[in-house]
Amino acid sequence: MNGNEAIPDQWWKAFKDEQLNFLIDSALSGNLDLKASYQQILAAEAVLKQRASFLWPEFNFSARSAVSRPEPDFAGGENLQLGVSTNYEIDLWGRIKSAREAAGFRTEASLYDYQAAALSLSSQIAISWYQLLTARQQIALLNEQIATNENIVRLIRARFGGGQTGAVDILRQMQLLESTRNQKITIERDLALIENQLSVLLGRYPGKSLDVAYDSLPELPPLPDAGLPLELIRRRPDVKRAYSLVLAADRDMAEAVRNKFPRLSFNLSAQMRSNNYESLFQDWAYTLAGNIFSPLFYAGRLRAEVDRTEAVKNQLLHQYGQTVLIAFREVEDALISEQKQIERIDNLKRQLKLARQTNRQLRLSFINGLVNYLDVLVALDQEQQLRRDLLSARRQQLEIRINLYRALSGAFDDERIAEES
Repeated sequence: MNGNEAIPDQWWKAFKDEQLNFLIDSALSGNLDLKASYQQILAAEAVLKQRASFLWPEFNFSARSAVSRPEPDFAGGENLQLGVSTNYEIDLWGRIKSAREAAGFRTEASLYDYQAAALSLSSQIAISWYQLLTARQQIALLNEQIATNENIVRLIRARFGGGQTGAVDILRQMQLLESTRNQKITIERDLALIENQLSVLLGRYPGKSLDVAYDSLPELPPLPDAGLPLELIRRRPDVKRAYSLVLAADRDMAEAVRNKFPRLSFNLSAQMRSNNYESLFQDWAYTLAGNIFSPLFYAGRLRAEVDRTEAVKNQLLHQYGQTVLIAFREVEDALISEQKQIERIDNLKRQLKLARQTNRQLRLSFINGLVNYLDVLVALDQEQQLRRDLLSARRQQLEIRINLYRALSGAFDDERIAEES
């Protein structure tokens, strides 16, 4: 099962629901978890800058002023010193570069993590929004069914007054009426909870009105093109994040290996020193030194670090493979679920059609005294339940499509990153 429609970058616009567009735009700018994820990107970028700085020389400035008594020769009086120094390690084996590359890949992983969080948030908003619309439609349907059941109670009482039916029929119909009212109470509770959930996802205080217009559930958009497996791997931010972490671990391992090699560094210092301010800039000296540092014996510490980083790399590699498999499974699950949900909705429609016909015939038979009212009651209950089930099935169908869009979608353009960067 596959479609031909291309998925828009902002996948939710396929539903052509302006209220949904408004809610997701508001969530992308107001959700606190997403803002926290963005700060993670900034922290990773700061680490990258820190790692990159080790590729450049370090410059230091020092100044000293002291007064000592008595004043014999150079050791006493106004002892003034000014100096500058620089240190630079030549990256012979690429150890520093490997550390910088690892930080770069982790920065990419943070960006992909943010994109995955934004994608997940957009799907949560869409699911909650259509749950909210379904709950409101369920309440409207239950109000209609309550009114119908109340009318039937009055009709049976009138027939009871004429001796045409028994008291037990009134009690059974009233029981159905109270059961319908109970379902309304449950849906009203669910409606309030969903509104609170949406408010929190939008970064707002729960309990306040969402200030949006409510409409019926939208029609299901055409089935999208699932594409090729390789395209899916290149598109999904969670897969790209897992791969970036593998690359970062590989660079960590390279750094650990190169820590075992010798290091070459240079130190240059210049200093001016005097007993008074007038002669401070007359005498100066400089020192240029080269240092070679090579590890000899660390009781296996460096080898153990290499083994650790290799194990972490292999761990992340396996996790990357699992992430790819889960991505494929999510797409297949969504496609299968959508096909079966279409069949289920068609089946519910046929059941509802038959239930209406049965209910109509039984009512006529009951009026003519041919059947017991219990048969009418059972048929009425079945018809009302099927109408509620059909509405829930349509909402589930939309949720399945949302899951399919989320499984197939890549990162969408978020102008907030450009604005805040």
